[in-house]
Amino acid sequence: MQQNIQQHRVVVIGAGYTGASAAGRLARRLRSEDVSITLVNAEPDFVERVRLHQLAVGQDLRPRPFDEMFAGTGVRLKLAKVTAVDVDRRTISVTDANGAGEREDLEYDTLVYALGSAWNTQDVPGTTEHAHEIAGRTGALRLRERLAALAPGAPVVVVVGGGLTGVEAATELAETRPDLDVSLAARGALGDWLSPKGAGHLRKVFTRLRITAHEHAEVTAVHADRVTTTEGDIPAAVTIWTTGFAVHPIARATALETADNGQIVVDSTMRSTSHPDVYAIGDAALVAGPGGKPLRMSCASGVPTAWQAADAIAARLTGAELPTISARYFNQCVSLGRKEGLIQYVTADDRAVSAALTGRVAALYKELVCKGAAWGVANPTMGLPTRRRRVTADRTRATATAS
Repeated sequence: MQQNIQQHRVVVIGAGYTGASAAGRLARRLRSEDVSITLVNAEPDFVERVRLHQLAVGQDLRPRPFDEMFAGTGVRLKLAKVTAVDVDRRTISVTDANGAGEREDLEYDTLVYALGSAWNTQDVPGTTEHAHEIAGRTGALRLRERLAALAPGAPVVVVVGGGLTGVEAATELAETRPDLDVSLAARGALGDWLSPKGAGHLRKVFTRLRITAHEHAEVTAVHADRVTTTEGDIPAAVTIWTTGFAVHPIARATALETADNGQIVVDSTMRSTSHPDVYAIGDAALVAGPGGKPLRMSCASGVPTAWQAADAIAARLTGAELPTISARYFNQCVSLGRKEGLIQYVTADDRAVSAALTGRVAALYKELVCKGAAWGVANPTMGLPTRRRRVTADRTRATATAS
């Protein structure tokens, strides 16, 4: 006769690509009689972060409500803002989604930390006061409102940052709003992370869209009407800051072992090296990729870590063999507006090779990747084995000591 056991409480904080994927995958792996899965997020809808530059320039994105995505899965959605994590007491402190109201503590047996990242100001003076960000939906909507209010006369919009986010933001804006004078300020050469073919195509698109590239121009200050660079001032009616991401600060305030940048240090199964009942995924985790090189913060990096964590948790709870997922890169997908794209093929450790796909075909490729990523989150239990394994009685409180 099956021994009655108390439900093992899994709490997932953060419902971006990684958190939502992990919650859905766990629901498919484990029996709801044995495990409760709570997904904590401040917003009721899934945010397609890779499309926020489209939202910012005035395009509308398809709503993806979590209550529809997780209907019938057994995943419980808790609309709340995480304010603290106590890994010694195994509790999560939350308030209502607006960050107000009384504090509530949620207890967990296993925590999946997926709070992700936000924009990184790099401590450049004036950035917080005068620049806009598109690392989150709130920032993208604020920028959308500001761009819509710009008066005629080709005001200058400066995008700071020459990486994927900056390039996508600049090209999307220039294509959608030809009435604006769009500039991009890059610390290095335009597309210096691409192959010669990829960088050449990027320059052609910038020329066609009349985007001014200020190369080798590191921004040292942001003002209300301009940005100051190492090469001089650039006029700016609006400044968009896209120079990388900063990890959510909550982890650093806990007893978890973290790296200098605040990422949680994990093993190959995404389990915290200091607290075995905590798993970190996505941008929140310091994950070693090929050659020991840390994975960059991106959707492409994050989703495999969610799969690995979910499968490892299920394996430890059910006594199954621990899975291994080899994290590696294949390409970098860059949208250059709705009509152009760039697929830069890379080595396993993310270094550009000579091959690249460009033009309309690349744009369609990138669109399929974005749709596929969103579909995977919206259908978290599709494509996995239908058998849900039972949790063994001696493992409901023993994940901290499991191998």
